[in-house]
Amino acid sequence: MPSSKRLTHLVSKFSIFFFGTILTTLTLLTIAALIPRKWNYSAKSACNTKICISDTGIHSNIIVPTTNKIFDWHSYLSIDKIGIDNVRDYNYLSFGWGDRDFYMSTPSVADWRFSTTFAALFISTPSVIYVKGYQSIPAYEQVKCIKVNQTDYLQLVQFIQSTFKQNTKGQNIRFGNGHTNNAGFYAAIGNYSILNNCNSWTGRALRKANVNTPLWDGLSTAIMFHLKSNCN
Repeated sequence: MPSSKRLTHLVSKFSIFFFGTILTTLTLLTIAALIPRKWNYSAKSACNTKICISDTGIHSNIIVPTTNKIFDWHSYLSIDKIGIDNVRDYNYLSFGWGDRDFYMSTPSVADWRFSTTFAALFISTPSVIYVKGYQSIPAYEQVKCIKVNQTDYLQLVQFIQSTFKQNTKGQNIRFGNGHTNNAGFYAAIGNYSILNNCNSWTGRALRKANVNTPLWDGLSTAIMFHLKSNCN
């Protein structure tokens, strides 16, 4: 076989293998996104605390009351310093985790850059936690709410707290203003990658609260699909 034909044959075989691998991977991930981690689990009682998940289409956030009988976020965050609006009486706080460069430099689709996206997905990069304050649960995003009991809620709160990176004085490190007046970026623990993305963080948080999540939680739509309360 002439060298040119041999090269063409090798390229063809490699292309089939490459695209076949991608198709197989995407198929397996899709199946994993549809399979819940728990098929059966016992229902719980005394579920009187609401938590919500918002979905922007690619990114999920956890929304909790700023204060309730179980926990007061004023004891952990300077609420009036979250955004530049200096509001202290938010009724709800939203928490989202993600790649530092991508999150802080991409307020909208119009600001998307290939280099930042590629680095976020395929290079293990530093992360941030994005905090937003609300007077009411936002109606301009897809939001789904469920109820959990006190123990599970506290475990969720502790997981969110454990994501914040603190300085030597034990203080949270605010990086800068958010994309809106009611938001801010904070230093976070953990590195972002395609295998450990923003929705993976949300999935881990929900599992701390004994909420069912998909076998693969890399998509916000998969998390929303499986989100339901396990309460009586």
